[in-house]
Amino acid sequence: MYTDYIFLDIYYIKGIINRQLIVQGAIIENNEFEFKIYYDDIEQHVNMNYHTDSGQFEIEQPVGKTVKKVKLILILDEKELLLFELKAGIFISFIKKVIKRIVRFFKIIKKLFILLGKGFKFLWKQHKFLVPPKFWPKYFQSFIKLLRRSVIFDYYISSDPSDYNKWLKENESEPKIFNFDYRPLISVLIPVYNVKSRYLADCLDSILAQNYDNWEICLVDDKSTNQETLDTITEYAQKDKRIKVKFRTENGHISRATNDALDMANGEFIALVDNDDILTVDALSEVVNMINTHQDIDLIYSDEDKINLKGERTDPHFKPDFSPDTLMSLNYITHLSVLRTSLVREIGGFTVGLEGAQDYDLLLRFTEKTSKIFHIPKVLYHWRIIPGSTSMEIDNKSYVVEAGIQTLQNALDRRGLKAKIVESKVKTLYRVEYDVSDEPLVSIIIPIRDQWKITSQCLESIYEKSSYKNFEIIIANNGSQEKQTYDLLNEYKKNHENFKVLDIDIPFNYSKINNEAVKFAKGDYLILLNNDIKVLSSNWIEIMVGYAKLEHVGAVGAKLLYPDLKVQHGGVILGMGGVACHAFIDSVRNDIGHYGRLIVPYDFGAVTAACLAIKKSKFHEVGGLNEELAIAFNDIDFCVKLLDKGYYNLLAPQVELIHYESKSRGHDTTGKKYERFKIEHKYMRDKWGNKIKFDPFYNINYSRTFWYLLDKKKTH
Repeated sequence: MYTDYIFLDIYYIKGIINRQLIVQGAIIENNEFEFKIYYDDIEQHVNMNYHTDSGQFEIEQPVGKTVKKVKLILILDEKELLLFELKAGIFISFIKKVIKRIVRFFKIIKKLFILLGKGFKFLWKQHKFLVPPKFWPKYFQSFIKLLRRSVIFDYYISSDPSDYNKWLKENESEPKIFNFDYRPLISVLIPVYNVKSRYLADCLDSILAQNYDNWEICLVDDKSTNQETLDTITEYAQKDKRIKVKFRTENGHISRATNDALDMANGEFIALVDNDDILTVDALSEVVNMINTHQDIDLIYSDEDKINLKGERTDPHFKPDFSPDTLMSLNYITHLSVLRTSLVREIGGFTVGLEGAQDYDLLLRFTEKTSKIFHIPKVLYHWRIIPGSTSMEIDNKSYVVEAGIQTLQNALDRRGLKAKIVESKVKTLYRVEYDVSDEPLVSIIIPIRDQWKITSQCLESIYEKSSYKNFEIIIANNGSQEKQTYDLLNEYKKNHENFKVLDIDIPFNYSKINNEAVKFAKGDYLILLNNDIKVLSSNWIEIMVGYAKLEHVGAVGAKLLYPDLKVQHGGVILGMGGVACHAFIDSVRNDIGHYGRLIVPYDFGAVTAACLAIKKSKFHEVGGLNEELAIAFNDIDFCVKLLDKGYYNLLAPQVELIHYESKSRGHDTTGKKYERFKIEHKYMRDKWGNKIKFDPFYNINYSRTFWYLLDKKKTH
């Protein structure tokens, strides 16, 4: 429900025996307001949490068994506005709940049969049902993953074309009409070579149809030999004077052709478009709207999807905001990219010799010159999937992989950084692992309170597994009492000069314990580590510290696994679950993650302090861990403080450790610990507001309930 004053996100009565009224929403204007709640026309006390910085509010209060009607009224500027009236009779609630469960049951059965049908079709097509045993675990895991996402959770899967198109029908809005004060000329650069007429025509028609008209097309044919391509170019050059054409006299490949198009450009900005792709009708107007909002902008990029041979939209890429470390793992920006022309010319345009990665190279060089980069979280560009294209099958263009590696090496050389580039199991996804041959001292801080067996396992794995040797271990001993614990600590002190124990006898406060230990640390780099961690990757320290050495990087996290080797932590998404949530929980160890997030480094909103590396000076710069947050969210608060200072937090998923989560202290789900957890939950929402509500590294099109899925359209 929308009004001029308020947005109601959800409102309903849950439960039958212990019924609760649940209301969540936001006040749009910052005027003074109040609510009135009536149960059967009798006014009730309103139990509300209100967050002044974000305007969000939550109401949660009991509804008696005899109540049959609930009304919520907003009082604003002495006006009363009826927001809703709910029938609250127990019988009605019971019937609604039964009907809802029956409908949900049949939906699950329907989806289960659809999944089974797809599975049988796949097994027949691929193996004629004679599936080799080595494929059984992989296919079973894939089926369970789809089952959990598609059946148990009621969301759309973006990688499923059918689901994605259903989501588009429910959620894609009509193009906006803007009135601009500033109307820059956009030069659309299109290098062309032997493309089929219908694809080139679709591309050019999509630009002619733009609802923003101050553009020009700079089209360069790279000595095509296909007559239908040449005829189509000539035809469209005569259609509109804004289409400028050059025919090259020799084939020079895509970088030279695009540089020729750049030379033709008169626009303040250039847009990069492939000769067989399509722009949405509002692509340029959305870009110009962003330029009007930020007139000093240098780079704008949007989300994108693909169009298959059937004309269906598929495989959307909903991207994060600018992520420099992600960009060193893959060219996630791609299309639509719009860049300031003067800066493109300043850096020399496109590099000849890096064909296949020429856009990647340009973006890396361009982003080294500016931080004025903005992302439009909306699909404005459709890649065409046709045989032989990069978008369909990277093996058709193996030189792309080699060009990508050379592009990254060139970037490292320009930046004066030593590193090795490691190919991942997915082509065009890379891991850049930075050099730490100077071996700075690393202080590994491990808080403990007894649990000597699990602590022993942690210490043993560090000393036996770690290939990096210049570290010290600081045990922050918080009130241990067991003799075996002290025997263990004394044994390690006796056998290892780099092993130290700091007794911190205070009531448990994770933040204060670590802050005190940092004061004791001699290393220039810190690794905060839980004692219920077991190291699996021998090069874990050098990889994490290698990233922590970068000037722009704040906290560095690792992939943590449960004892059964399923994922426990694959980065943290801010705003999910109210404050934050680990991504990819229960994914299998070899899962590549969404667009490779579990195999190559990505920037995230936060990482867990169960294993977190950071330069000590940056730890002090943001004031260390917040001691008001004794139990929960101290690592999230710490990471958001780093974001607030302009640093980027990073997950290095090639670092793997087992996490025997919360064995030392127990879970925060009962008694006083849970009460403290709720207080800290509220503290985070009140303190950070929109900074945790809108994670810049998690696209707003994705669900806030389950990572990287698409919510169905909300209805009341």
